[in-house]
Amino acid sequence: MSPHPARTERDPNEELGRWLRDYQEGHPQGSSLDSTLHEETVETKQNRRRADRVIWVGLRRLPAEGEPPTIIVEFVSPVKVSQDRGYVAKRAEYREIDVKEYWVVDRSRRTMTVFLFSGEKDEDRVIPEQQSYESSLLPGFQLPLARLLALADRWSKKRR
Repeated sequence: MSPHPARTERDPNEELGRWLRDYQEGHPQGSSLDSTLHEETVETKQNRRRADRVIWVGLRRLPAEGEPPTIIVEFVSPVKVSQDRGYVAKRAEYREIDVKEYWVVDRSRRTMTVFLFSGEKDEDRVIPEQQSYESSLLPGFQLPLARLLALADRWSKKRR
């Protein structure tokens, strides 16, 4: 069983969910977002994975039970096993079930790596902290990485 996510992951994940719902409800192209959930179990061919956030786009309906998400978001911790699982194992498994994009938010590296899966050719994009990410799957939605990382940072500061 996976451990409960730390506050450094939960707070940014909750904010990302708010941004996505604001986009869905208020942006002219927000109807492209069908649904988003946090802490969702995703069935892969090898495992059951707990995804930090899942996003379905382009269905024009709610997803069916067990239907793979279009986008999966992972907030990795700096621990090596988490890094290996997030960047290698989950990436391969999510590609196999036809996820279109896999976003790995890494507060220790201060980046978000986006794995784009399409046909035979995959693409990896590393988004540095001071940039925003725009996915063609969510037209008009911008993810300001620095704001997500700042939410994680405030929980990781030592309390006096």
